[in-house]
Amino acid sequence: MNYISTRGRAPALAFDDVLLTGLARDGGLYVPETWPQFSADEIASWKDLSYAELAFQVIKPCIGETIADADLKRILDQAYAAFDTPEVAPLRRLSNAWGDDAWMLELFHGPTLAFKDMAMQFLGRAFDHVLGERGERVCIVGATSGDTGSAAIEACRDRDAIDVFILYPDGRVSDVQRRQMTTVQSANIHTLAVDGSFDDCQDLVKAAFNDIAFRDRTRMSAVNSINWARIVAQIVYYFWAALKVGAPERPVAFTVPTGNFGNVFAGYAASRMGLDIAQLVIGSNSNDILTRFFETGAMQIGEVAPTISPSMDIQVSSNFERLLFELLERDGEAVNETLTRFRESGRFEVSAEVLAKATSLFDAARFDDEQTRAAIAEAHREFGQLIDPHTAVALAAAKAKRRDANIPMVVIATAHPAKFPDAVAAATGITPALPSHLADLHNRDERITKIANSLAAVEDFVEGNRNP
Repeated sequence: MNYISTRGRAPALAFDDVLLTGLARDGGLYVPETWPQFSADEIASWKDLSYAELAFQVIKPCIGETIADADLKRILDQAYAAFDTPEVAPLRRLSNAWGDDAWMLELFHGPTLAFKDMAMQFLGRAFDHVLGERGERVCIVGATSGDTGSAAIEACRDRDAIDVFILYPDGRVSDVQRRQMTTVQSANIHTLAVDGSFDDCQDLVKAAFNDIAFRDRTRMSAVNSINWARIVAQIVYYFWAALKVGAPERPVAFTVPTGNFGNVFAGYAASRMGLDIAQLVIGSNSNDILTRFFETGAMQIGEVAPTISPSMDIQVSSNFERLLFELLERDGEAVNETLTRFRESGRFEVSAEVLAKATSLFDAARFDDEQTRAAIAEAHREFGQLIDPHTAVALAAAKAKRRDANIPMVVIATAHPAKFPDAVAAATGITPALPSHLADLHNRDERITKIANSLAAVEDFVEGNRNP
């Protein structure tokens, strides 16, 4: 199994090299040279597997021979043992107005209470294994809108061969999200509060990757979903949920709250690998660049608006490039031209034919903060569940855009409600409590480094604080 760049100008790489490389050297994102294929019979044979066992079946063809089977099984067993439920990703039935074929997939039972743990617990151990085999070390530089940073820090803290530098937008993450990053005292962990938005943080990381001399000198790698290994691990829970609600004998639909497009792209990848997905619904907050694209075929950057669902406060969705590559018939030059135009003008538009191809599978809807609070209140009133604001956006989008009530709809719950207590309390009057392992989070000492929105400032800090 080899991987190619969406820009078409970087060498094809095996999985272990893609893991350590992150972003392709031509600025593109890696995707499989050919999609692995699973038959309906093969998928059906997985119905009684544990989550870790299923992860092995899905991930193995994407890795090829770069990690031995025994090592991969060990990595996955250890990764998913870190969750607070043996199911890893429990599926809850939604009743009342939803009927019997609506479900919520809880992806927040990992150590940092967000869906990012589903991939990051695998990623940290995969890094450790590959680096140990090679006798190398890496310097991870990542951007976060809230959850990626804490999940990466938890997965990579105290690992001998990894230095971690996480950029987050100062004042634009929840208190819980910030403290999950800034209270970690491990020597290899560094959190940088950037004066700007998540898009600014993401731009700084991409600019550092595109500074080839800096990248090579620091042996820079990525934990953001630009790293294909993140997507690989996220594909698993689409198969997991689908099998629980009747696949492969019947199609399944999913609704995903998304900003950077990585989570929902993993669903698209699952469909390309043989899972019968009838519909993928994207839930957006007021930062609705993705919804506008699926409505009009035009992607146009706007101002980032702070919301109560901050992990989606994004205007440039990095992983959309992977879908664009598929929509443009895997033409790397066309992708490169389109995204160069986007960066220069802040806008691009696809043909009616390309848009029709996209909307054959995808739908999208937007919800502002008032509507999000209403969805949180409705979930508590109708289902007796407290949900976080990102999950609330997905729930509202599922109700608005579901195409066929006879097809099971799975709403992806991306974060524990206690990560966003103020928003939940405002909607329901109830302040959700943190789990016991984080109960003292607000009493822990923070270590915060504020930094200018400047590539030079970031590179200087990394150079001065990494372990050579």
